[in-house]
Amino acid sequence: MSPLRLPANPKLRSRSEIIAVLAPLRPVSSIVFTNGCYDILHPGHVDLLQRARSMGDVLVLGLNSDESVRRLKGPTRPVNRLAERAFVLAGLECVDYIVSFDEDTPLELIKAVQPKVLIKGGDWSVENIVGRDVVEAAGGSVHSLPLLPGYSTTGLIRRLCQLGE
Repeated sequence: MSPLRLPANPKLRSRSEIIAVLAPLRPVSSIVFTNGCYDILHPGHVDLLQRARSMGDVLVLGLNSDESVRRLKGPTRPVNRLAERAFVLAGLECVDYIVSFDEDTPLELIKAVQPKVLIKGGDWSVENIVGRDVVEAAGGSVHSLPLLPGYSTTGLIRRLCQLGE
């Protein structure tokens, strides 16, 4: 059985589209950027995204492509395909735009988006956040936000696998 086709969503943009969308917003809005795999959406993800959005006017989410997730997480990931992950994330009010990227890091996407605020979860030290130099050189700020304790995709997958045993 082939998967159903998901409805189009205006929050999903290509790299060239996001550049065009953000151009008129840049002078009047504080653009926030974060990124991740968001393989199985859980409360920790939603909490981080809501707090990221509260740090500016527009939240752009860089979403790892399926191939990028496989390289980072291994051959059994992602659990959900890019289209499915993007569709669920687009349903969150706090997320304004989603742009996928194929690279292992979002550096080129960060250069294209030119955010005023760059956010990662607390498992990243500010010094190790990819794109930090780019954002700070342009006068922006970089933040590592504490994670909601007890939530991780890997932990969730582990619990689900135990249910099947």
